[in-house]
Amino acid sequence: MSKVVRARYEKGVLKPLEPVELREGEEVLVRIERSLREKLKDLVGVLGESSEEELDNNI
Repeated sequence: MSKVVRARYEKGVLKPLEPVELREGEEVLVRIERSLREKLKDLVGVLGESSEEELDNNI
């Protein structure tokens, strides 16, 4: 079975944000893919301090 499940990483543990059908102790493969929101957070401030108007003019 293959299923995509959103999860949150807290205190060293991935916690599913929805129910999963697994037996206790069952091992699974996990593919880590960061959400777009998390990727964008890493870019905050990369361009220095610019106003919204300045950014709009440069696009």
